[in-house]
Amino acid sequence: MSVDPLWNSTTAVELAAQRRPGALIRLGREHRSWTLAALGDRIGCSPATVSRLERRTRIVDLALVHRAALEVGVPRHILTTSLAPLPATATEATRVTASQRDAEEDPMRRRTLLTATAAAGPAALLMGLDDALAATPAPPGAGPLDGRLVGARMLYDKGAHAPLLAALPDLIADAHSAAASRQSLDQARLSAVYSLTSAVLIKLGSHDRARLTADRARTWAEIAGSPLAAAAAARELAIVLRHQDQTDAAQRLMSSAAAELEATELRTDATAAAYAQMLCTLAYTAARSGQRTEALAMTEEARRAARHLPRVVPPGRLFNLSPAAVDLYAVGVHWALGDAGAALEAGKNLRPEQFPTAERKARMSTDMARAWWAWQRPEQTARTLLDAYRASPGEVRDRPAIRSIVNELAERHPRTSGVRELQAAVRRA
Repeated sequence: MSVDPLWNSTTAVELAAQRRPGALIRLGREHRSWTLAALGDRIGCSPATVSRLERRTRIVDLALVHRAALEVGVPRHILTTSLAPLPATATEATRVTASQRDAEEDPMRRRTLLTATAAAGPAALLMGLDDALAATPAPPGAGPLDGRLVGARMLYDKGAHAPLLAALPDLIADAHSAAASRQSLDQARLSAVYSLTSAVLIKLGSHDRARLTADRARTWAEIAGSPLAAAAAARELAIVLRHQDQTDAAQRLMSSAAAELEATELRTDATAAAYAQMLCTLAYTAARSGQRTEALAMTEEARRAARHLPRVVPPGRLFNLSPAAVDLYAVGVHWALGDAGAALEAGKNLRPEQFPTAERKARMSTDMARAWWAWQRPEQTARTLLDAYRASPGEVRDRPAIRSIVNELAERHPRTSGVRELQAAVRRA
């Protein structure tokens, strides 16, 4: 299909390079001689909203940007360029200390600095990630992306959140550099990096950042045309929406993603695991909305979808679901429905050895601890949280919801066995 000469003009190219998707939308609207109201009618919003969309440099609603750009004819490659983070640049306003400058010039010293920063914990590292999301760093070229992405997922699976956050800026930079090839595999890999970034940000309760990275993951998955990357990105965004009390939007998104996966006929274990994972997330989201019948039905459907999956999941997969993991989701579904007794019953046969990663082992214990806490059993709650901490300290120390339970235990049951140890662990965060 031919591209309107407008989009090859100097103005359009410069606006894309300046990362101004709103200005591109205005350019296309005016080229078509449409008013703000005319475009608003086409994309279902008010003229004032269109005006804000065109003027803003910060993207608030990526889906709306996509709809508006499609209506005014912005080509995909131009829109993609405008949505990418700005490349790293040096300006007179940039203040760099001598030690920082030396570390940037020396890759070995730079890695040492990152390692030292990681020791400060996830909260301190979020500032570095913010910088990488605002302006992509120069790609360090630290090695093959596939291996590094697997390594990053292994850090996530260990609950090693601080080292993962320290590694992500360079991984994002190199993934963006590789995606410049316009090869679908490189674009899908970049989407996967952003999905992983969202996953760890959700763990830390940083939902605004997680929404940004999930939106980017969806954009690159769409460009790549990868069903698995699209499913992973949709899942992370749906989880963020749920945390932001937008459960209806989360359910619509997950239902659509599950239907698209189902349309592939689920011929491989990877797509079958992704589909079952979608159903699990849908079930939990429905439970958080109090939709008991739908939540339980989705849980059973997920069990059926996962029954032929391998019990040991190969490393490096976007979706590491197993039949035992579906049973673990059932614990969360019953807890979200307010039925702690059913949650404990659902998890009574779960054992750490059923889960291959430290993150999943700890997640089993934290989910059971939430049920014990709702059942008003402080001794079992503390004991199970200690099991989680021993499996993966980050799953207790870094997750706000779990820290909250530890703090409540300390306030209400300070003499219960294990509570002091838990409180000390949380204070080290």
